[in-house]
Amino acid sequence: MDYENIYIEEENNLAIITINRPSKLNALNQRTITELHVAFKELGEDPEIKVIIITGSGEKAFVAGADISEFANFSVKEGRQLAAVGQEKLFDFIENLTTPVIAAINGFALGGGLELAMACHFRIANSNARMGLPEVSLGVIPGYGGTQRLPQLIGKGRAMEMIMTAGMIDADKAFAYGLVNHVVSPEELLPVCAKIASRISNNSSVAIKYAIKAVNAGFRYDADGFSAEIDAFGTCFGTDDFKEGTSAFLDKRKADFPGS
Repeated sequence: MDYENIYIEEENNLAIITINRPSKLNALNQRTITELHVAFKELGEDPEIKVIIITGSGEKAFVAGADISEFANFSVKEGRQLAAVGQEKLFDFIENLTTPVIAAINGFALGGGLELAMACHFRIANSNARMGLPEVSLGVIPGYGGTQRLPQLIGKGRAMEMIMTAGMIDADKAFAYGLVNHVVSPEELLPVCAKIASRISNNSSVAIKYAIKAVNAGFRYDADGFSAEIDAFGTCFGTDDFKEGTSAFLDKRKADFPGS
């Protein structure tokens, strides 16, 4: 697909997706959501890509929300469809992608932008980042998983307060809440993300795939996380990565995972 609103850089088993709508503070419109879906699908199927980082262009915003002009006049049916399609195409898709995804939050992450960051496997913010779910100030609620993922990450009470006040929190508070893993200076953001991505890439991509599935199962109402872990653990024993990893350990050498 010809991308209009994102661009992708690839190097050393790492892909960086940058949302590039600076005049709109990288707001998510339907075109951008479709482009992101295609990009994540293609990168997730590429065996050479071990980690994906997603960030926003410019210095002001990661993603400053959804593009309200697209749905201001939607009906109830259209609103439900907007949320359902968006969750399936992008937010749930990222969460369940078996290639690790890191959100590099470089500024405002509001509404759909924070929901996008929360769908990633973890988040790193620069010190200028501001995060919030302001939807109730528009007479609506978060529709891309925000009412579910925010309580999972920071607890029900804090999530209720953030959602009901429609307020923003800064990077330090987001770190204290457990919403982001690290807070770094703006110039350190992508290098720190890349350094962590490099550490991830040294490990078994097959084992990481199963780890993602097992962790996610623990947060689903229709799954037993412990059973999923047992099944995934056992499955790993039949992989070439397990054979290589254990052999390397016993031989006291660095593992060279085949990724099969």
